[in-house]
Amino acid sequence: MKIEDIVWLRNDLRWSDNPALHFASLEAHSKSTGIAVLVTPTPVQWQEHNESDAKMGLRAGLIKQLAKQLGELGIPLHIVETERFQGLPDAITQFCLQHDIKHVWFNNDLPVHEKQRDQAVTEHLDRQGIATHRYDADLIVAKPVFSQQGTPFKVFTPFFKRWASILAEQDATPLSAPEKQAAPLSNTLADFDWEKPFREDLWPADQDIAKQRLWQFCHHKEGHYQEDRDYPIKPATSTLSPYLALGALGPRQCLEAIYYTCHENARRWQDSIWLKELAWRDFYRQLMTHFPTVSMNRPFKAETDALIWRDNEREFIAWCEGKTGFPIVDAAMRQLNQTGWMHNRLRMITASFFTKLLFADWRRGEAYFMNKLIDGEFAANNGGWQWSASTGCDAAPYFRVFNPTRQSETYDKNGDFIRRFVPELAKLDAKSIHDPTPEQRKRCAYPAPIVDYKPARLAAIAAFDDLKKT
Repeated sequence: MKIEDIVWLRNDLRWSDNPALHFASLEAHSKSTGIAVLVTPTPVQWQEHNESDAKMGLRAGLIKQLAKQLGELGIPLHIVETERFQGLPDAITQFCLQHDIKHVWFNNDLPVHEKQRDQAVTEHLDRQGIATHRYDADLIVAKPVFSQQGTPFKVFTPFFKRWASILAEQDATPLSAPEKQAAPLSNTLADFDWEKPFREDLWPADQDIAKQRLWQFCHHKEGHYQEDRDYPIKPATSTLSPYLALGALGPRQCLEAIYYTCHENARRWQDSIWLKELAWRDFYRQLMTHFPTVSMNRPFKAETDALIWRDNEREFIAWCEGKTGFPIVDAAMRQLNQTGWMHNRLRMITASFFTKLLFADWRRGEAYFMNKLIDGEFAANNGGWQWSASTGCDAAPYFRVFNPTRQSETYDKNGDFIRRFVPELAKLDAKSIHDPTPEQRKRCAYPAPIVDYKPARLAAIAAFDDLKKT
């Protein structure tokens, strides 16, 4: 079978509910031709974007599984590797010319560098007479969500109302997997020199397992998500974010599970709190599109660029290593370092501690998280950090400073999460474990707090107050 069409996959590593793959297969089937899939690793670029070893490891595993599944459909998967994005226009064009490819299909990416990459590839292919077919980015509501005045939203709540109204008018049926075809070429899959270790015991590189977890979560936990999601010791969150970040799960697959579960339990799908969390993901990604300066290491609120961050290196290292002397912060950071993932409530606690109490530059914390997170997505990570730092769109008010001890007492009441990741404190009682006495710290070989909460909080508020005077 002749192949004239390739589907270029990036952070959309799935064979079902994939627009580019679905429609390319339909088109090829109508012409009695075949399709192939192209994956283009850029390991140096990923490292420059602070992508973690864990995410690169999961990506490699998903690509291998994808090659196997597509192979069973007779669809070959090819690898064309370059160090950076800038090498891809020539590399992809040469691949297409070598294999007499007439059409290239792909789903759009939204970050600035990725959009520039896609445009450069499109222009190179166009000069050679090779057509490109581009589909909306991997969002639940892919088209721009604007206010009645035709402007992008800067606050989440009105965005969500408009987003949900658009969603109600969409066809959310997942797209089918590509048609089976006669295999014309063998895969060019080989060992990856960018393959890295990751917690495969926690996140197997398997789309089928990801889909099973999605349905299990929606059947058993989604209905209680609002009450349970803030407690890190409870297995109440979906933990699907690594699969969403790499596109092993698609937006319509998530919606299908939410719709079905809500219908079975006589609930309105619009009231799903987990759906609202997915809407935050869309909000931050659309925000990045409308305000590209957030992709350029700049705060959304330009006036906060004048803040003079403390950036104490000793404190930064203590925070990274989970040795701040604040048990809930240290437990969270150790969870991140050991697993490549952190509970969402803890992300807010640790980021608030970093930006408000240590008064360290949010960009350093953002980069550290990206360098560790298996689910690192630039838009969501940047949005979350700027929310905590009060520099971003729809940010927490600058005077809102999380008290880590109070947060710990509220969301890890018995200290069970702390005991799991800070084992030196395991024998302390449920009250002392949140803020051990100097004697208990000495006995447990646990450090004293690296910062005094009350004066640090007041100093942060004063720094933001000073911005008003300039």
